Amino acid sequence: MARITVIGAGMGAMAAAARLAVAGHRVAVYERTETYGGAVRRFERDGFGFDTGPGLLAVPAVYRDLFIKTGKEPLEACVELVQVDPSARHVFADGTEVSLPNASRAGVVSALDEALGAGAGGRWGDFLIRARETWDRTRRPLLEEPLWPNWQVLAEREPYPAVPHKRLLRTRRAGTLAEVGAWELRDPRLIALLESHALAYGLDPGTAPANAAVLPYMEHAFGTWYVRGGMRELARAVYERCLARKVEFHFGVEVTGILEKDGRAAGLELAGTEGPSVAEADLVIGTGPWRLGELAHGRELYAAEGVGPTREGMSPGRVVVCLALSGARDADAAHRTVVHTPDRQAELVAFGRGEPAALPTVVMDRPDDPALRPDDAHESMVLTATVPSQARYDWEAAGAADAFADRMVAAVARALPGLRERVLWREVRTPVHTRLETGAEGGAVPAPALAAAEGSFLRPSNSTSLAGLFTVGGWSHPGGGLPHAGMSGALVAGLIVEGPEFQGSQ
Repeated sequence: MARITVIGAGMGAMAAAARLAVAGHRVAVYERTETYGGAVRRFERDGFGFDTGPGLLAVPAVYRDLFIKTGKEPLEACVELVQVDPSARHVFADGTEVSLPNASRAGVVSALDEALGAGAGGRWGDFLIRARETWDRTRRPLLEEPLWPNWQVLAEREPYPAVPHKRLLRTRRAGTLAEVGAWELRDPRLIALLESHALAYGLDPGTAPANAAVLPYMEHAFGTWYVRGGMRELARAVYERCLARKVEFHFGVEVTGILEKDGRAAGLELAGTEGPSVAEADLVIGTGPWRLGELAHGRELYAAEGVGPTREGMSPGRVVVCLALSGARDADAAHRTVVHTPDRQAELVAFGRGEPAALPTVVMDRPDDPALRPDDAHESMVLTATVPSQARYDWEAAGAADAFADRMVAAVARALPGLRERVLWREVRTPVHTRLETGAEGGAVPAPALAAAEGSFLRPSNSTSLAGLFTVGGWSHPGGGLPHAGMSGALVAGLIVEGPEFQGSQ
C-alpha cells in the first residue's frame, strides 16, 4: 500500500484518487480552493443556479466505468442522467434553423435535408461515416491508452479519410477541419455546424487537424446528456465516491513544491498559516505539466519534446453569462441552442489574432430543471462563448467583460426575441474566474488531444521523467473535456497499479 498525494480536486484528479483508493492505496488530495470539481462549478443566487463549466456530458460510459470500478452503486444510482433531445438547435447566419435529434443519424440527415435543402443531410451523413472511421482509428491511442512512447507515429499521419479534392489539375485531401468543411460539406451552414464543435473546444478550424471530426462524432454517436440538478451534481457524486473510498481531502491548502528524494517524488511542500509544512508520500499526482515543472523546482519533466508545445495561457478561454430571467421557460424550448455568428470569417480572424469576436457564436443552455430556478415563473439560462485567455486579452480592463457580455446577449436575442426584457440580473464570468478556480494559466480551457499536425495537438504523457510523479487532467494526455478528464484518471491509476506495462482500458 502506497501513500499517494494528489494536487488539486478536479474531475481527473478525483477519478484517479477513487480508483487508487479502491486498489488499496492511501490517497490524500490537496486543493488550494475551498471546493472540488475544478471547472465543474455552480453559481447560485436568489434561488437561481447556473452551471459555469460544462453544460452537457458526452460519452457517459467513462463515468459509468468509474462508478462500476469503485463501488457497488452505479452512476445512475448517484445522479439522474437525462438524454437531451434534440441534441441542439442551430440558428445560422441567414436565419435558417434546424433542431438535430440526439444520436440518430437518420434523424439528423432528415432534419438537415428539410431545413437546408435536399442533399445537405446526405453530405453530413457521409461526413459522419468518415468521422466514425477516424474515431475507430484514434479512440484507443488518443483516449483509452497511455501516450505511446513513439508518439511521433500519431503526429505524422492524418487519420481522417478525406475525400480527394481536385482543383487546377491537382488532387488534394483535407488536412484541416476548415478544409473538410469547404471541400466536403460545401454548404456554409454545414460548415458553420462543423466548425462550431471545434470552436466550442477552443480550436481554430483553420489550424485544427481534420481528425477533429471526432468531436461532432462523439456527440452524435454517444448522445449528449444532462445531469438533473446541474452538471455540478456529477462532481458531487465523484467527490462522494472518493469519500466513501476513504480518500482524504484538504481544502484551502496551497502546494508550493514537490519533495524529491533519491531521484524520486517524495511528497509535497505546503504553505500554511503557521509556516510551511510537508506531506510525505511514495507517489505524487499533479495537474498541469508546466506548473508541475515549476513545483519540481524548474525540473524538465517531459522528455517527449514537441508534444503539446502551446502553454496553457495561449489556449483560449470562455466567457459565461448567467441570466436570471422572469417568465416561465417555453415548454418546447431546446435545452441547447447554438446561435451562429452572422460573420464567420470575422470571428475566425479575431480568434486567430487573440481578440474577442465582435459578433460571436454563442451557446445558450436552457435546462428544464426546477432545481435551478426559484419557481416555475422564472428561468435560469447560461450563455457561453469561446474567447482569448487572460494571457492574450485583458479581461480585467474596465468594461471589457460587460461589453462582451452585451454582445453575447444581443446575439442570442436574434434567436429569442424579448430576451432583454426578461433579464432580472446577470453574472458575467471570464477567464479570470477560470484561472482563480482551476489554476490554469490565463484561465485557459484545454481541448481534447488530436493526432497529426506534428504533435501540436497532443498532450504530454501521464508519466514524467521524475520517478513517482504523474500528471492528470486536461493539460495532460488525453486532453480536455469531461470524458477525457475521467479517462486521464483511469490511465494514471492504471500506470500506478500495473506499472509502465499498462496498456489502457480493455
